[in-house]
Amino acid sequence: MFLRRMMSLYIASHYKNTPNDLQLMADAPAHRLFVLLAPMNEKANALPEILCVIQVSLEGAISRGSASATLAAGHAPQGDLVPWTVATQFQDPEFPSLTGARIVRIATHPDLPRQGYGSRALSQLHAYYEGKLTNLAETDAAPSDAPRSSAAASAPDGGLLKEVIKPRAALPPLLTPLGERRPERVHWVGAAFGLTQSLYSFWTRAGYQPVYLRQTTSDVTGEHSAILIRALDTRDDDDDDAPATAPQWLTAFSSDFRQRFTSLLGGPFRNMPPGLALAVLAPRVDFNDDERAEGCTASAVVRPDGRAISAHDVKRLEKYAQSLVDHHLVADLVPPMARSYFAGNVPASMSYAQSAILLSLGLQHKEMDDVARALGLPTQQVMALFNKAVRKMHGALRAGKEREVEAEMPTAMIPKLKPLEVGLDEDLEDGAAKVNEALRAKQKELLEEAGLERFAIAGQETDWDAALSGGAKKKVPASGLLSVKRKAGAEDEQSEEAERTPGKKDGKRDRKGGSTPGGHKSPHGKSPASHGKSSSKKSKGGK
Repeated sequence: MFLRRMMSLYIASHYKNTPNDLQLMADAPAHRLFVLLAPMNEKANALPEILCVIQVSLEGAISRGSASATLAAGHAPQGDLVPWTVATQFQDPEFPSLTGARIVRIATHPDLPRQGYGSRALSQLHAYYEGKLTNLAETDAAPSDAPRSSAAASAPDGGLLKEVIKPRAALPPLLTPLGERRPERVHWVGAAFGLTQSLYSFWTRAGYQPVYLRQTTSDVTGEHSAILIRALDTRDDDDDDAPATAPQWLTAFSSDFRQRFTSLLGGPFRNMPPGLALAVLAPRVDFNDDERAEGCTASAVVRPDGRAISAHDVKRLEKYAQSLVDHHLVADLVPPMARSYFAGNVPASMSYAQSAILLSLGLQHKEMDDVARALGLPTQQVMALFNKAVRKMHGALRAGKEREVEAEMPTAMIPKLKPLEVGLDEDLEDGAAKVNEALRAKQKELLEEAGLERFAIAGQETDWDAALSGGAKKKVPASGLLSVKRKAGAEDEQSEEAERTPGKKDGKRDRKGGSTPGGHKSPHGKSPASHGKSSSKKSKGGK
């Protein structure tokens, strides 16, 4: 009953099932079956529900000598689909020596589509072959799937004619938990299938990379056969066969495949949908600000004759980017521009639609109307998006040219600057103090020259600040006047002494009978002492 349920999943998944396929699953020593089961109730006497089933075929482990001889003969033997295909495509005799697991079939329950059970089963399969689900210290030294020995099996003729068909006793369990079985040493996991958008997205999300795409389509499905591989991290100190840099060899294969795929888009893959072709190519279409500002030089875009595009070609791109000419004027530049862009040499960020249009026009060599029909967009909208794409690529070329010109210009000699010993605020305060001191000295000099020094307002700034401080608590007289206490200086004392003491010439005149303040002579010949300073000034005026 359990095997019948498992086969029903394959039938519901539209796999081609033959008696030979059933025999392979049952008897082939290199085939394994992995099932993802629903939670089980150990107390209930019922079979668990199968959520996903995976059939795996172990391949590889071919000697280097045999691989080299087969490649030299130019033919590939039956079996080991992935090792021989990859070795033939890249002429690498080392790859068949690695051991891999090819996923022959994978099917999920028809009532649970797109629920993530297929991805979960794949992740568990990867973890199992990477040794993350098994406690190697508690398992056997090596995996063993051989049937138990029996007397019939040890007979000379195999005991087939004497064997009695009857229920067997002490049969091994039908299923073994992955944690109780030691995994085989596997370096990669691969899959071969007819290329469609949904299947390709499923396998790439699981970490698989394309290494092969058949150039002719299948007569039955009309699809291109594809092979995708995922490298496993199975290296340890005791594994001498594992490559030192496992991810690097897969990256090299995948990069080489994409270069070939780019060249073949105009031929065998010309009718491939732009979305699927863009997914397989997986170009980089988003660049950061620094990369866009750096741009690229004209040498990044190479014409079919091997020369870089000229300044006249860049001028044509500029005119089309400004919508001044028709797109036919730059039609010859679209293929080299597209090839350079999808190779990552032109740092211009584009949308998915712009990239698909550039791929269709530049790599698949389609007409504008065919592109619009394939994308389901109006022709005018396709032309507008293509113009934006050309504008962005021309901007990258222009930025690279500006950077070249800037590099050729002489650089200005910048003097070595020493850090300031004092801060900016301190320097400003010192400068302000010096300016104020010079201003006060200038004012004092002007007052002395004009004889108005005695009328200058006395007191320092600190005295006035002290007199005006206090705010609302300071009581200001009703007259609004404030006085500042000061100590009389030497100049003030001399001025007061000069005012109190009459001049010598005036004194002599007074002793001789000088005039009184009213212009009359004093009867005693002396000026009244009580007149003080005023009398001195008036006597001078009388003279």
